[in-house]
Amino acid sequence: MRLDPNIMNADESVDAVDGKELPFGIFFVHGRRFNAFHVRFRDIARGGLRLVTPGSSEQLAMETARHYDECYDLAYAQQLKNKDIPEGGSKAVCLIDTTEMTPIGKNFAMRKCVKAFTDSLLDLIVDTEETRSHIVNPTELSEVLYLGPDEQVVTDDIDWIIDRAGERGYATPPAFMSSKPRSGINHKEFGVTSEGVNVYLEVALKSMGIDPRAGPFSVKITGGPDGDVAGNLIKIMFRDYGDHVNIVGIADHSGCIEDPDGLDRQELMRLVTEGQSIDSFGAGVLGPRGSAYGVDDDAGIRMRNTMHNRLEADAFIPAGGRPSTINMSNWKNFLKDDGTPSSPLIVEGANLFITEGARRKFFENGIIIIKDSSANKCGVITSSYEICAAMLLDEDEFVQNKEKIVAEVLVKLRELARLEAELLFREMKHQPGPSHPETSQRISAAMNSAKDAIISALDTMPGAERDELLPFFRDHLPAHMTEIAGDRILDRVPPAYIKSAVSSCLASRLVYREGTRFITDIPAPALATTALNYVREEKRVAALSAALADSDVAEEERDAILELLRAGGVRTAIGLSK
Repeated sequence: MRLDPNIMNADESVDAVDGKELPFGIFFVHGRRFNAFHVRFRDIARGGLRLVTPGSSEQLAMETARHYDECYDLAYAQQLKNKDIPEGGSKAVCLIDTTEMTPIGKNFAMRKCVKAFTDSLLDLIVDTEETRSHIVNPTELSEVLYLGPDEQVVTDDIDWIIDRAGERGYATPPAFMSSKPRSGINHKEFGVTSEGVNVYLEVALKSMGIDPRAGPFSVKITGGPDGDVAGNLIKIMFRDYGDHVNIVGIADHSGCIEDPDGLDRQELMRLVTEGQSIDSFGAGVLGPRGSAYGVDDDAGIRMRNTMHNRLEADAFIPAGGRPSTINMSNWKNFLKDDGTPSSPLIVEGANLFITEGARRKFFENGIIIIKDSSANKCGVITSSYEICAAMLLDEDEFVQNKEKIVAEVLVKLRELARLEAELLFREMKHQPGPSHPETSQRISAAMNSAKDAIISALDTMPGAERDELLPFFRDHLPAHMTEIAGDRILDRVPPAYIKSAVSSCLASRLVYREGTRFITDIPAPALATTALNYVREEKRVAALSAALADSDVAEEERDAILELLRAGGVRTAIGLSK
């Protein structure tokens, strides 16, 4: 079923659900032993497909009660983190009744659920003679949706979904599902999400007076060395910080291991390389003050579940775990007996690990929290690049150039993460009051509102001015991809996607360079024109700076003028050109 989003809205007079932003669209699928929601916030949207498989009737009842809310919250988090890319945020959550099933039966049910859900989604979004008379679509828009693998989705699912999209007539089947084994950019293989988490960790630590490349610091992590975010983060931190990082505790599904003196680096890297969970950590390399706990008894489970509260560290990184693990009923457990936090910094590598209410309480108690929609956004950016590659390159073409393209993607990910991280702390300094998560949402809201305004304005903008903005889409892509297929964009990429891509590039450029107030102070109808003027004046200021650098002006004066031009030359030029 395609649902009117207002069905979930108690008050249809406002564009919100219980004070939250109203989604653009909702799909609901009911099948044998499963129910599924797909929530999206724009007509062009991407987000993961998650399978939830409760082990008991009680857990099934609990997951059923929060099914839509979990899907909405994940999709909204995706919308916030998708600010840098053309696609809006979406999420699909399939809740499967796997109670009283054997492992073989559970696996069979999950694979059948993926197929049934995919077919149902394609029924609703692919226009065919067979389905046309049965479809209701009040928007009359051509819906462009992209999926990605989330919890419990396997490689065979990805391959099947892409093949099925082709059979069913989806316009760009390879783009319908990301993380393809051969022609995709596998998140776990290349550590794309963790690259962004690590950049935020470094910028945040520096804001606290700790330079992780120059001196020691400590970290505790939820999520195992065999996991995507945690495993890759361990590897990346050792790569960038070497002996300066001390990982004092790790908890995953198999148990936890902790040592205030730091866990053995070689042993952790062995687990990461071999894809082993934390219960495989060798007892012989555990330090004299170290402890290990399994989950085969209540005491071990209790120690595993409280590790993130008990251990003291400079930073806590939730890189795995269920949503709402820290909430309003237990947030105080993160504080020590004297009321100070067990970690003054939290970088949310996992989605929704901490509830909004708990985040507010943490901020009131002096804890810096880097919100998930910022910290782990690099995964969705990578998937967006993969979508572009699927539209522009043939499979063999991508595979032949994959190494170079992926290397360029990793550089772009670190750059986009650093731009937002530095803006976040700059905004906190100049606009104090809101918490770090609230400031993060303000950045996302500014970019998304600017993107929406520019998209609307592009429809009425003269063709010559629109063409002037097309290079921004080429610049958005990895350079090697542009070199190979830049001349194919107009032929292979849907016009709506190009328009959204140009708008997101312009919006992120303005916000990262000028801050959120620059956007909020401009009336929405004038945003597109301002963006175009900004680009023009930026080029002019760059030319002036180059001319000044080659002039005979005294070095001290020249450097001072160049600094002024870099700091406010474009904004001043825009004001003069009005």
